[in-house]
Amino acid sequence: MRTYLVIMDDTDEARSALRFAARRAGAVDGAVHILALVTQQNVSAFGAVQATIEQEARDRVEMLAHGAAGNLLAESGLMPTITVKLGSGHAVIRDFLSDNPEVSALVLGAAAGGNPGPLVAHFSANAGNLPCPLYLIPSDFDEALLQE
Repeated sequence: MRTYLVIMDDTDEARSALRFAARRAGAVDGAVHILALVTQQNVSAFGAVQATIEQEARDRVEMLAHGAAGNLLAESGLMPTITVKLGSGHAVIRDFLSDNPEVSALVLGAAAGGNPGPLVAHFSANAGNLPCPLYLIPSDFDEALLQE
């Protein structure tokens, strides 16, 4: 089964990538996996304060991912798998791809304008080292083009 990995945050680019992945998965009887990243806090505070900040960030990311999954289920009938990970985006994604060989494509949304975003910049520069293809989806991608 083809699995499309989408990195989820609260941007239009991530939503475009998720819609694209869902369409592709639906066309090939595949699956979508949402990876939601929680940025590790570099707070020089008491351990309990830092743990609370990280837990609140994790809760926010989990709600975002579950909301996106619910919208996807309502729109396409496809229920994605969700994983939430704490750490640096590049490293977490690379580790996830290494640990999950069933992922057939990494789908990232590119921001409109000059800077496509840090994940897109990093992974497009290193696409030859990835264990799967990289799909870059523009934030304003016209889904009607998939029908042609």
